[in-house]
Amino acid sequence: MGTRGNVVTRSTPAVTSVVDRVPKQLYVDGGWVDAERGATFDVLDPSTGEPLCAVADASPADGRAALEAAVTAQATFAVMAPRGRADILMRAFDLLHERIDDLALLMTSEMGKPLAEARAEIGYAAEFLRHFAGEAVRIDGGYQVAPTGGARLLVTKQPVGPCLLITPWNFPMAMATRKIGPAIAAGCTSVVKPAHQTPLSTLAFVDILAEAGLPAGVVNVLTTTRSNQVMEPLIRSGSARKLSFTGSTEVGRILLEQCADKVLRTSMELGGNAPFIVFADADLDEAVNGAVAAKMRNMGEACTAANRIYVHQKIIADFGDRLAQKMSALSVGRGADEGVQVGPLIDAAARRKVTELVDDAVARGARVLTGGATLEGEGYFYPPTVLIDVPRTARMADEEIFGPVAPLTAFEHDAEVVAAANDTEFGLVSYVYTNDLRRALRVAEQIETGMVGLNQGLVSNPAAPFGGVKQSGLGREGGPTGIEEFLETKYVGIALG
Repeated sequence: MGTRGNVVTRSTPAVTSVVDRVPKQLYVDGGWVDAERGATFDVLDPSTGEPLCAVADASPADGRAALEAAVTAQATFAVMAPRGRADILMRAFDLLHERIDDLALLMTSEMGKPLAEARAEIGYAAEFLRHFAGEAVRIDGGYQVAPTGGARLLVTKQPVGPCLLITPWNFPMAMATRKIGPAIAAGCTSVVKPAHQTPLSTLAFVDILAEAGLPAGVVNVLTTTRSNQVMEPLIRSGSARKLSFTGSTEVGRILLEQCADKVLRTSMELGGNAPFIVFADADLDEAVNGAVAAKMRNMGEACTAANRIYVHQKIIADFGDRLAQKMSALSVGRGADEGVQVGPLIDAAARRKVTELVDDAVARGARVLTGGATLEGEGYFYPPTVLIDVPRTARMADEEIFGPVAPLTAFEHDAEVVAAANDTEFGLVSYVYTNDLRRALRVAEQIETGMVGLNQGLVSNPAAPFGGVKQSGLGREGGPTGIEEFLETKYVGIALG
């Protein structure tokens, strides 16, 4: 159970049972296989720091075998009827919902988020399957008369080919379906590498895909602690034709350099530094609730998390008090326990970074309204924290916090806060709270992000294009454009005379 001031955690037979039922091997060419030489690594429970289980630790040779399986399966899968691909996705959609409780508990065990959030993520993940099942049967092209009249122009779309999909640890099921769903819908095979911290959700999902009728070799999964050693040869091989990556901008830059060697098509969903702007005319209760949602989803471990909260100077004191009251009331503990609203951070390094950023801000003049000190006990917990008067020279003004810390900074003029919001290399998402329609539209257009939440603290939606500008990434996932990332356009010129 969770307490404040320190944290009490406990394991349960239900956790052990759900972890035991998940395959722990690599999934290659439709079968579960051991890694080369039987290598394994431990998956840790972030609420205790203790191992949950061991899974296969893939080698470069295992990676080559997985890509060979994807390449071999590509030609046959590319010509599968679109309805057949859609049916597989819909069967997987149904199975995710049938097993939502077990899958949520599994995710909570390896990642730490509270069960209510884990269930919500399974539902969100399933929606990508349903969305792209619909997109699979709507892949279109074009036919037109050439401007000169003597020919016809036929445009069609075909699968890109074998894809490499690298997913992060913070949303292990949703990020898997957001990439695998459109790949299957478009007729692409893939090699998937989940984060080594949270491989179990992906292994459980691919087991569901197999049960749903996915042909052998279409999706292959490599779990490994040697990501660069395993994936770089696949990127440079020339056999893969696309890389989709979600993770840090630092790693994204390295992968882009590797992709340049064979001119791989890329989709990159990278870092964020989201501004959350509250104007003086905003509904304060709505803004506070939105800030909690934008900050505390996934314990703040989200690229969409509100990282810099700018509040008009007239209302910042009231806003800070209300936000601190709500944040301090959140219960902290093991995600699987009833009533817990804030789980642990993913590992010791994550908690150490959050601690350093808070200490830096306080040293530069920020005041702590609630939280601000590491909790005692096992696991990687950090309390919900609100800081006020955070100077723009603080490290957290430039770095992703990736933790449950809300830093408040005052502003006076619209132009001032827009300039501050745009003063970053990132541009994923921003949040704007105002009841002035003209201001809302003006700021939404001026702010340099790929997504804007107007009077709402959550923007993610499978039916909407997700992605950023500047160094927050390339391309979009989800929405009507999501499947286009996995399709190539082919033009056929037809002479009539």
